[in-house]
Amino acid sequence: MNNVIFHIDVNSAFLSWEAVYRIHHLGGNLDLRDIPSAVGGDITKRHGIILAKSIPAKKYQIKTGESVNEALRKCPDLVLVPPNYNLYQKSSSAFIQILKQYSPVVEQYSIDEAYMDMTGTEVLYGDPYKAANDIKERIHKELGFTVNIGVSNNKVLAKMASDFKKPDKVHTLWLSEIKEKMWPLPVTELFFVGRATFRKLRNLGIKTIGELAQTDLSIIKSHFGKYGEVIWSFANGIDVSAVEPAPPPNKGYGNSTTTAFDLVDAGTAKLVLLSLAETVSARLRDDNVKIRVVSVGIKDYNFVYYGHQKTLDTPTNITNEIYEAACKIFDEMWDKIPIRHLGIHTSHVTTEDSRQLNIFDKVDYEKLERLDKAVDEIRMRFGMDSIKRASFLNDKAVDHMSGGISREKRTVDYSKQHIL
Repeated sequence: MNNVIFHIDVNSAFLSWEAVYRIHHLGGNLDLRDIPSAVGGDITKRHGIILAKSIPAKKYQIKTGESVNEALRKCPDLVLVPPNYNLYQKSSSAFIQILKQYSPVVEQYSIDEAYMDMTGTEVLYGDPYKAANDIKERIHKELGFTVNIGVSNNKVLAKMASDFKKPDKVHTLWLSEIKEKMWPLPVTELFFVGRATFRKLRNLGIKTIGELAQTDLSIIKSHFGKYGEVIWSFANGIDVSAVEPAPPPNKGYGNSTTTAFDLVDAGTAKLVLLSLAETVSARLRDDNVKIRVVSVGIKDYNFVYYGHQKTLDTPTNITNEIYEAACKIFDEMWDKIPIRHLGIHTSHVTTEDSRQLNIFDKVDYEKLERLDKAVDEIRMRFGMDSIKRASFLNDKAVDHMSGGISREKRTVDYSKQHIL
């Protein structure tokens, strides 16, 4: 039996979800998707980048990840709306729930993308192209936003197909169609080929996916190693990866934050590290895992990044232990240049639950574990701000739970928004 794989991609996800919410829940009349518009961060808090843009905004060469100021220079009339990650999570969840009604094997690839294994469902839903159109129309009818669906024999080709003409389209890219539909495309369109890889391929005279596919594999491997074999296989439509409904275990946990002001003293920087340790350790405990390596990353006000790491004597998920390790690393590495961005990252994840005893230890680790667990339960029940460390009471400038999605991006006060 031939595999049938769908890749579903929400068109301009953040922007679409915001547009639908404003029209159907706030009584708005203007569809953000029909005008040059974008979801952008708060410039005053140094999060001023474009997170998503409408299709009309693309005509002005506005790009995801560029600064809001740069985008406004390109299009002074650009309509900007603030991010609302709580809305995005709810919209994503509703989208995934519909997909799961068609297949038990759904892999959420990102907040706005998913794979479905539809192999053998023809008896239930008919031809795969028809089934994909039915799913697309149902999402539009029930949730109000559009998706592109790629249909193929494997994941990489399905993803390539979903990136064909947008929005609101279904495209097939069966193995029998790759020479016609995929090989003429620029090699930059191939999944996994970035700018650096493209430059190397161009130097080899390879400009299209077809030229890559037809180049001798030994030549590609001599220049790119194992990675070369991967992109050569993709160019030839070869992909043996399965749709995985359960996400693989995390290999590391981390959070970082861009501060609203430059950090010029160690005391304030360590307060930020404490807030990051709070969120990272809470995630570790929620997944019932521990880590053995802690690293700290610093980006200074000149946008120079550097980092350092420390291996712990025993795995941990205790907030204080991770924080103390981070402070030691920070003291060893900080060059006193003002800081704009700080991060804590952890690795060497394990489910090991034992602690190696040390006769010189005077810390009651069991007590700290019970304390952390109690704090987690209080925050889960009453909210993240229901309990905080006294260190943060007199410093309103540092959020006691930093990192990940910043507080101002989690929700929006629409009473302060001008809904058109």
